[in-house]
Amino acid sequence: MSQSHTPRTGWIARHKVLTGCGAVLTLVLVGACGGTDTPKDGKSTAKAKPAASSAPAGKPSTGAQPSQGGQSSKPAEEKKKAALKGAGTFQVGSDVKPGTYRTTGNKDLGCYWERLKDASGEVESIIANDNVTGASYVTIAATDKLFKSSGCKDWEAVDPKAAGGSPKAEAAGDGGMFKVGLDLAPGTYKSTGPAEGSTGCYWERSKDAAHTVDSIIANENPEGPAVVTIAAGDGYFKTTGCAPWKKS
Repeated sequence: MSQSHTPRTGWIARHKVLTGCGAVLTLVLVGACGGTDTPKDGKSTAKAKPAASSAPAGKPSTGAQPSQGGQSSKPAEEKKKAALKGAGTFQVGSDVKPGTYRTTGNKDLGCYWERLKDASGEVESIIANDNVTGASYVTIAATDKLFKSSGCKDWEAVDPKAAGGSPKAEAAGDGGMFKVGLDLAPGTYKSTGPAEGSTGCYWERSKDAAHTVDSIIANENPEGPAVVTIAAGDGYFKTTGCAPWKKS
């Protein structure tokens, strides 16, 4: 069956408890929990354990061209980054290369993306999806057929094994997804729980950016003060609708 509306089914789809809805669903309608867009069903990636626009598609940049002497005229870091528009449907392998991408600066769950196994438009085509506030990372596999992005800031290619820098010891509670060891330091973090005006607080420790059920190490919808220990071996920490997190 063809679908005409942009779905909004991401972070709530993986929550163990749907705050404000009072039920765990396989197919989730985010609009029922206070969303502003007209939603449609999306594929749930809820972990099976207690309380878990179409803009023209642009091809990724190929980086700096070598000079006559064989050396790149631009820094290596810039060369390895591939730009991907924040709105459009992209064929994997031709429009976008497999790899890990990041988008930042998104507001109020207005950014939505999907990894797809075909172009049928059916719910069953969705491999993984998410609604994003703040930042998100996603790893597009070579076996994916399409990547769809709507309402997002442009994506940049990143190295999923990158480390170093000065990871922070605090995280915005609605900041989205943080890479452990790069954006956020490992350790034990505390939050006062749901942010004022939010429909619920959700956190997730994940081992990678595939956004499948198997990616989730642990997650929770705290109704009050929350504490979580982020291990050095974790890949990412995700937080939505929570008060700020601070390392204790």
